[in-house]
Amino acid sequence: MNTNRHTDEELVRYYLATQQSDYFGQLYKRYSNKVYRRCLTITKDPSDAEDYMQDIFIRVMSGLHNFKERSSFSTWLYTVSTNYCMDRMKMGRRQNDRVELDGEIMKTLAENNDSAGMEERYEMVDLILKKIAPIESKYLRMKYEENMNIKEMAILLQVKDSAVKMRLKRVRDKVKDILVFYQQY
Repeated sequence: MNTNRHTDEELVRYYLATQQSDYFGQLYKRYSNKVYRRCLTITKDPSDAEDYMQDIFIRVMSGLHNFKERSSFSTWLYTVSTNYCMDRMKMGRRQNDRVELDGEIMKTLAENNDSAGMEERYEMVDLILKKIAPIESKYLRMKYEENMNIKEMAILLQVKDSAVKMRLKRVRDKVKDILVFYQQY
């Protein structure tokens, strides 16, 4: 199947009608570098830009039905990319604002070192591990139980070092959010 001769809008329609990956693959080939460069312009970090670009295409693929052809596909994709990157950057700033709060939570947990406090912490860890996905739990266990470094994890998981770093960061952020939520109640 030769998808090179189709317009972007035709590829979108064909993909939505057939769910054949070749159609979406052609859109990815046409725009992945442009989306990456847009992400890099916003984030100023090649690793983040790569991760964001992948996330954007996953979202675009699952949300392609939202493209209504009121503008060109490239304009729509550019808007989605910009909005995604800006949202992630805002979330990053909010995460930085929470560092002080996270420090207080960790200080509270550390101060509470009697046996009842230890039991409470173990229960909290179990609760958190149940709230996150198994792969997220695997990243935490590899890093903190098995004391693996980033390079070892990347080799074992067959991903780039930057992917391990980003996934660990996301899991840690998720754990912090869960901790903050439970500390409030």
